[in-house]
Amino acid sequence: MLTLPIKRQWFEMIKDGVKLEEYRDITPYYTSRFSNIFEMFPYSKIPTGLDKQRILLRNGYSSTSPTIEIVCTLDVGTGREEWGAAPGKMYYILKITQVRSI
Repeated sequence: MLTLPIKRQWFEMIKDGVKLEEYRDITPYYTSRFSNIFEMFPYSKIPTGLDKQRILLRNGYSSTSPTIEIVCTLDVGTGREEWGAAPGKMYYILKITQVRSI
């Protein structure tokens, strides 16, 4: 299962059900990780958005840091500024459908 670090502000908002999306830059690093678990269109590496996967979000890098499990789909688009996205910037968007405390 993929584990992603996340800042406390966004971690708490997701845990409380306020923030329903998490954003990651479109880079070779994230393309590689996401293409290992999500369906992507061949050649373009754009997510199909058809499958749901479980991902761990960890507030910090330690194995003892607070962690939640989310169920989400993957999309590409611009995010919401109030949830940490830069205006007009394209991101991988993890669309959260379920949050489970660990």
